[in-house]
Amino acid sequence: MDDLRQRLEISKSQLDAINDLILNPDNVAITALLEIVANYGTPDEINQKAAEARKLDNLLGRLDEIGSSYRADLDWLIAQRDQGAFVSVDEYRHQVLGEHADTMQFQDDFAVTLEVSAAQYFPWLRAEAEQAIARRELMPGRFIRVRKMKESEADQGDMLAFAAAMQIMGASYVETLDTRGTDGSNVHLGGPATITGYFGGIGQPNDYPLKWIDELLYYYTTYGTRQVLNVNPGTVFLGYMLYKLGIDMEFKISVFMGNDNPYAALWTLIGAKLFAREDGSSPLIGFNWSNSVNNETMEITAEFRRTLGFEDVVRFEHHITETWRNIVRQPYDRREELMALGGHVKNISAKHEGGNVEAEQALEAAGKHTSDVLDYFRKKDEVIESGEWDALLNNYLEKHKAVNATARRLTECGLAFIAASELHHR
Repeated sequence: MDDLRQRLEISKSQLDAINDLILNPDNVAITALLEIVANYGTPDEINQKAAEARKLDNLLGRLDEIGSSYRADLDWLIAQRDQGAFVSVDEYRHQVLGEHADTMQFQDDFAVTLEVSAAQYFPWLRAEAEQAIARRELMPGRFIRVRKMKESEADQGDMLAFAAAMQIMGASYVETLDTRGTDGSNVHLGGPATITGYFGGIGQPNDYPLKWIDELLYYYTTYGTRQVLNVNPGTVFLGYMLYKLGIDMEFKISVFMGNDNPYAALWTLIGAKLFAREDGSSPLIGFNWSNSVNNETMEITAEFRRTLGFEDVVRFEHHITETWRNIVRQPYDRREELMALGGHVKNISAKHEGGNVEAEQALEAAGKHTSDVLDYFRKKDEVIESGEWDALLNNYLEKHKAVNATARRLTECGLAFIAASELHHR
């Protein structure tokens, strides 16, 4: 067996060939990337622009300049945070466990990040925070956005306000760039409803990976947007290249990439290692598993991840609930499987894309709007005109409830969680 295994070794000459290809000045594909980067300045200049754009005072100042109504909501959020209005982790654990919380040993090294998707509109954060205060609930530690970027940018500073709120709350977030197959670039897609109908996935065909890089650098330097969703092997590769150049962007790989077995995940992690910086860091900060993945696959891959030095770098983002319509067969609930993983697999994010199964079933039985992945692609004006704004907000708040149901089960099992750190971990 050992002799057979040795045949898998990658020779230095093969690695040299890869370097020769990438460094070849006649490589038009790499040259095109470098030309786009040069339009924004040197890597140090680009990072400096992003750092300035990301400063909370600058975000708030820009909201003041445009007279955004969202500015008052941020002042409210700051005041609630500073007054300690949100439940602390210790208080939350006592709510769940009573006096037993004092003797329970929680496994902080294996804390599960509480994640919600998709947080489309900034006003939903205010509604969520008000409910969290009133009901002594937790705000997630991670938010995923799928709203059209240009629409968000033009909506009273929605993008600025959301970025500011994440800093105020102590949460991480991911934006989804507009340069994706659902923008009309993929000629095989008839619209979002046909995403899962073609084996090519969402796709970013032809020159769209370069447009994706250009868009990423625009939002990085203009808003300080650091983490973006990645849906295509080409843009994953270009993300590695951008980071190698010294630009401090990050990305997470979408569920649509299909990491559904240990070998797919190993290939993903090998790519991250191959193009990591000299300090071992990578722009790949997480990937969504396919909804079909089981615990054994995550356990096996956790060993790969640890061996490659990525245990604290690459987060496993695992769907616990999914939208009720247009994505998976229902009922879909992976909460108890998470409990079985939570004590021995590090750096997991529990992603909640739908409400609890019983809540979604009740909405459906009552003829009300259930969570739907296709709602992510609707324009805000159309949602309001349709009269479904409140229904979509309710769907989002049901996802918030699902986040808290997971936090409760983690607590009952003696497992730790990561909520919005500035609100709860005090």
